[in-house]
Amino acid sequence: MAGNGDDRYRAPALDKGLDIIELLASVDEGLSQAEISKALNRTTNEIYRMLDRLVRRNYVARTNGDRYELTLKLFALVHQRPPIRRLVSRATPVIQRIARTAEQSCHVVVIDRGTLVVVAQADAPGYWGVAIRVGSRIGLVNTGSGHVLLAYASETERRLMLEEHEPIAQEIVPDDLDAQLRRVRERGYQFMDSKQTLGIMNLSVPIFGPNGSVIAALTSPYVKRLDTDHVTTPEEVIELLKKGSAEISALTGSASSPGMAPQG
Repeated sequence: MAGNGDDRYRAPALDKGLDIIELLASVDEGLSQAEISKALNRTTNEIYRMLDRLVRRNYVARTNGDRYELTLKLFALVHQRPPIRRLVSRATPVIQRIARTAEQSCHVVVIDRGTLVVVAQADAPGYWGVAIRVGSRIGLVNTGSGHVLLAYASETERRLMLEEHEPIAQEIVPDDLDAQLRRVRERGYQFMDSKQTLGIMNLSVPIFGPNGSVIAALTSPYVKRLDTDHVTTPEEVIELLKKGSAEISALTGSASSPGMAPQG
């Protein structure tokens, strides 16, 4: 699983550790030492020593006796990076307010080298709701968040995002992706049926950074409620998201707002 770049400065031990982390990140459940050894084509002794160090440093945890899975330490380390920490701290009170007003959950998504990651999330009030867990990886080409980030990226950035992206399960590029991205830019948001769950709509708007470039997407997985007479419509939620996005963007120092054309 190690990279195929220049091997002049190889670090075999580091490569083994990274291979294990990348393998465990690619599966939903933990793996046994034997399964890890087989998948990486390494001896069990090599794997045991590296797993022992990863467990001691709390990057990996033992579960069910003989299985190993990633902890949230890497996720916590990523969130110590100032840009993401600032974005999350500024976005959290805004998305909590949107969730209370709309009675729908909402979340913030960023892209990291072709991968979409949920970095902040607010639950809908009450005893039920649809929410995406913080730390979840989601599709780039078949989600509202992905469409917003692609639509507002420059042509060069968009091409790089698509080249770096590794599709997740059941992620299929729509035939009309380019047309969908044009519509997102024209109206300033995405409004689409979920490609993952029946009955849910993806409502997504962009969040801009100080230089006017898109840095995140603000999304609500909208569900039509039947248990109240005061239903917030998708159109009303879009307006709440747009106002919330403008507020978060302003806090980052951006003068941009949903509906602006992407930077060149």
